[in-house]
Amino acid sequence: MIRNLSIKNRYRLFIFLLALLVFLPFNGLIHLFDWDEINFAESAREMIVSGNYNTVSINFIPFWEKPPLFIWMQVLSMKLFGINEFAARFPNAMCGILTLLLLFEIGRGLKNNGFGLVWALAYGASVLPFLYFKSGIIDPWFNLFIFASLHSSYKYLVQKELNLKGFQYAGFSAFFLGLAVLTKGPVAILLFGITFFIYLILERKFRLLKWIDILIFSLVLFITGGAYHIYQILIGNWQLVYDFFIYQMRLMNTEDAGHGGSIFYHPLVLFIGVFPSSILAVETLFKKNKSNNGYRKLLVVLFLVVLIIFSLIKTKIVHYSSLCYFPISYLAAVSVYEIVYNKKKLSTLSKWLLLLVGFIFALSPGILQYIASLPAVTLNTYLKDDFAIACLNKSVYWSGYEFMLGLAFAIILTISIFFLRGAKQIYTLFFGTTFFVLSFLFLILPKIEMYSQGPAIEYISAFKNKNVWVSTLGYKSYAPFFYAEKQQRSCNNSEEEEYLLHGLTGREVFFVAKVTSVQTILEKNPQLVMVKKDGGFALLKRIDSVK
Repeated sequence: MIRNLSIKNRYRLFIFLLALLVFLPFNGLIHLFDWDEINFAESAREMIVSGNYNTVSINFIPFWEKPPLFIWMQVLSMKLFGINEFAARFPNAMCGILTLLLLFEIGRGLKNNGFGLVWALAYGASVLPFLYFKSGIIDPWFNLFIFASLHSSYKYLVQKELNLKGFQYAGFSAFFLGLAVLTKGPVAILLFGITFFIYLILERKFRLLKWIDILIFSLVLFITGGAYHIYQILIGNWQLVYDFFIYQMRLMNTEDAGHGGSIFYHPLVLFIGVFPSSILAVETLFKKNKSNNGYRKLLVVLFLVVLIIFSLIKTKIVHYSSLCYFPISYLAAVSVYEIVYNKKKLSTLSKWLLLLVGFIFALSPGILQYIASLPAVTLNTYLKDDFAIACLNKSVYWSGYEFMLGLAFAIILTISIFFLRGAKQIYTLFFGTTFFVLSFLFLILPKIEMYSQGPAIEYISAFKNKNVWVSTLGYKSYAPFFYAEKQQRSCNNSEEEEYLLHGLTGREVFFVAKVTSVQTILEKNPQLVMVKKDGGFALLKRIDSVK
């Protein structure tokens, strides 16, 4: 059967099966992480519980920070697989498959099947893009829609240069951009608009734009991207729309608590996090390449626009620069293609950079294993964070052989860089990276999660389907909503924390708190007692809630 397939269909099947094999396993192995993963999954769960699919909510009140498209995807997934971690992460696994297939199609259109294959490989087998496709956050779909919009706009210009009608590509571009807005918000229009405007200036292609096509683009974008908020206005939710746009402006101008950073934050994240493609991309970034020069220029502009904008804004979060993965992987694919098909060699600088950054990842299992084995006295000497010390005091099983995962990766890395050439070198490097990250997710990440939030999730999960109220105290978390499967708000007309602390609840009330703040909380709230503590978290109970 496979023998009867054309070469391009064999490539498609290979990419599909490989993506399916690596993006789906272990997605339900660990709990969702606060804040983003639990936040979005909880919004989807509340839609199912309430039966209200029109408005995004958190704790059963309207949630203005995000539009609903990704939440709807999770709702459909939860309808198929149940309300659990696997279902919350399933949409991004599908996004990974679609993204790699799209890159293959675009790549073979730009050059040939081989270039499409290496572009898909450069994107999917790099560390952060791989991890994002196994997560439950919004950004993989948001980035895909923006990239698809830019690609459609590029196709529009190509059609116009050939004196062909391009209105359909203008419509496609607006449609995908509208989906991006419906996924995360109007920042999509900002990123698309600045990138495309600069590209038009550099290429001197404003003359190709036609008013009728601009009108079609604007109309489709308004209908697609504005549909949700137009609907909210029509049903009277003016406040939600207002709060949404104010929130978008605040992210640009102020620093979210705990999310500040240096102007070099995103360059460093991309250089280390998009290993090995980030280093391979440097090979071609500053080299002139006549092949697909216009497309290359568009993606370089996209890279610089995203990097500069999110380096300048106050809030620094890893996934803000994740749209850069597309241009980075494209530039890496250009280098990889030359190595695989034209017998070029890696530069000495690239070899040593690959070894340096690769060894950072290779050392991580051993370092984590070593830190976990340190006695409390040593931790107190070197760590100045009491909460981190308390978290590390939790008993978690380590076999003592976890370092061997990093050792194996270091050996594979060294062999691929210094002892292999051509296709063998590149495929060993990428598949070795994929194997390491997948193994890390299976062997190491569950242990990290047990330290970081495991006790809190365990406390909360124990109250599932029980007639009690459970919340956090002293820190923010969405875990009590999702993991206790909350069915309604405890009160409608007052601050919930105040009500749970002092109101006539008619139910037992429990709080999860960080152990470092327990003493202060108990001194201020004599109606609370500590039930137990584990690692960095304690479970508190209100003793006067049921009368």
